[in-house]
Amino acid sequence: MARMRSDTPGEQSGAERRVGRRQCAEAVLMVRPASFGYNPETAATNRLQRAPASDGRAEGALARKEHDALAGALESEGVSVCLVEDTPDPPKPDAVFANNWVSFHEDGTVVLYPMQAESRRRERRQEVIDTVAERLGFTVTRTIDLTSHEAEGRFLEGTGSLVLDHTERAAYACLSPRTDADVVEEWCRELGYEPVIFSAADRAGVPLYHTNVLLCIGEKVAVIGAEAIVPADRGQVIERLRGTGREIVELGHREIGRFAGNMLELGTWDEALGDYRVLVMSEAARHALSAEAFARLSACTDEVLAVPVPTIERLGGGSVRCMLAEVFLPA
Repeated sequence: MARMRSDTPGEQSGAERRVGRRQCAEAVLMVRPASFGYNPETAATNRLQRAPASDGRAEGALARKEHDALAGALESEGVSVCLVEDTPDPPKPDAVFANNWVSFHEDGTVVLYPMQAESRRRERRQEVIDTVAERLGFTVTRTIDLTSHEAEGRFLEGTGSLVLDHTERAAYACLSPRTDADVVEEWCRELGYEPVIFSAADRAGVPLYHTNVLLCIGEKVAVIGAEAIVPADRGQVIERLRGTGREIVELGHREIGRFAGNMLELGTWDEALGDYRVLVMSEAARHALSAEAFARLSACTDEVLAVPVPTIERLGGGSVRCMLAEVFLPA
């Protein structure tokens, strides 16, 4: 059964609790990969990865081109991008997915996360955090380090494992070898969120490795891979989302397998229109959506940005959202 904490902060109404809270970040951290490639260690729990047909040497250059095109597209929309170069030594094949090891919060909190794959633990670098602080003006007020859980075999891979509803202070997490319920609960106690913990699996019954492959929560819309959530949890999760007043767009296994659940809404500023929302997804995700689903999504945001990242999706098993670590700057 889905686990949802019943206590809510204070006696305020939902509207009162949401005042001043932003769902969409206006800045992101991106790490330009130096050693991108298929990682057999992570493939054990990520069925969306595909091994290369050859030795894969050309794939690194293709991945960098895709990464750079995404960064450029975001900057052209007015999103602030802090671009950090990966270091070639030691090799880090998944460094492009920076949102899994760090998160930056509006109150200046930085969270460091326990990673399942030993090869991915190399991605945690203080100089990356220092660069975000310097370039974006992010002031670190406290650091929550959850990495000690690695020694006990408990993991929580950032905003891959957690999909956050900031306005409602709810943290959605589907259980998997990479997402431990106890660590989710600890994270929620530290950050002041309500945990919404559930189970989800692919067609073969294998747990989905990350929550952000089946769930995206924007300002006015929530995209949910309802077909993948186990029947015992499905209704409760959808009702929890529906209770926020957002438009609910449901996806099936086919769309999830083409990364249609792996999208992110970001904020920016348009001189003519003021506050502006951009929903970012991959080209594969865009083509996987039905005309009706895409129309409903488009009606709930200001712009849809679809960028091709086929190499990163195929070898890395992650898409556009996985490449973006949101940085919430003080309002």
